[in-house]
Amino acid sequence: MYKKTTKELEEILEHTHPKDIENFVKANEDDLLDGDRNFMKYMNERLKEKGLQKQDVLLRADISQGYGYKLLTEEKVTKQRDIILRICYAANFTLKETQNALKIYQMDILYARNPRDALLMTFFNEHPGSIIDINEMLSANKMMPLRSSGMHE
Repeated sequence: MYKKTTKELEEILEHTHPKDIENFVKANEDDLLDGDRNFMKYMNERLKEKGLQKQDVLLRADISQGYGYKLLTEEKVTKQRDIILRICYAANFTLKETQNALKIYQMDILYARNPRDALLMTFFNEHPGSIIDINEMLSANKMMPLRSSGMHE
């Protein structure tokens, strides 16, 4: 998807004066978000790389296909980070891919200092089970399970 990592872009910005931002944007346009359906592009690329069908991912995520397709095409937007996490986990995303998806969707990334997020991070690192397994582990640790799309936005 991108040629440069976020870290590389940040290093360039450390030596970029605010008046030179236009040059930075031009020089790095292929590596910047363009505001035009970036989440859809990112998800499509990852799913294609992994040889996954949207239908199968949404089924594993336990998200209705109608709602899920609208999210993946950015026809609909959710404020629930758990919905994006469900999709990413069902698509076998790594923790890094998940963090990128959350950033692109403009949601908070998983934060290691938050106990619930820390547990979720371990699941993304290891992929030991299904969404049901995640929710059982969250509940066993007295944490809120991943919300489903049936809950209020």
